[in-house]
Amino acid sequence: MTDRKYYLLAEFDVKPESLEETKAIFSKLLPKVLEEEGCEEMYTTSILDEPNKLVFFEVFSSREAHDWHMEQPYTRQLATDLDGKLAAPPKITELSRF
Repeated sequence: MTDRKYYLLAEFDVKPESLEETKAIFSKLLPKVLEEEGCEEMYTTSILDEPNKLVFFEVFSSREAHDWHMEQPYTRQLATDLDGKLAAPPKITELSRF
């Protein structure tokens, strides 16, 4: 049986002076995403010794559900909201369950 769920890690390297503002942006967005029909889990974390590295673990019911998520106005607004706040482009890693 194939697992159709879509798993990924999204990593954000945030400029120190923008950390609290960036966390607030994500905190405002998270409840909307968790209400999406295809969003099963989303955890917002940071690396213990590198608090400016925010890491999201995401589980969607399918790739299509994630694609739908990425097309929502509030998700698309994120690029504008994060402009100038990141030290590097986000790193997105697709995962597979075994």
